[in-house]
Amino acid sequence: MRRSSSTIPFGYKLSEKDSVYLEEIPEQLSVLKEITSLVKDKVLSLREGSAWLEHKTGRKLSHVGLKNIVDNERLGR
Repeated sequence: MRRSSSTIPFGYKLSEKDSVYLEEIPEQLSVLKEITSLVKDKVLSLREGSAWLEHKTGRKLSHVGLKNIVDNERLGR
């Protein structure tokens, strides 16, 4: 994936070969998908989902950032 801003999205890292590109981190994307599903089904709140993401991956994502991901997924982006 080509980098389009200075912010690196959750589940990605800068490519070691070329900093213009991002590489997926499959483990983080898997956990993100799981948590996003639980938030959409109202099993977890956004804050709880954010805390679980940090607990499971060691990488922080604010509840607002998680809300943006959930909303964008609902819109099919």
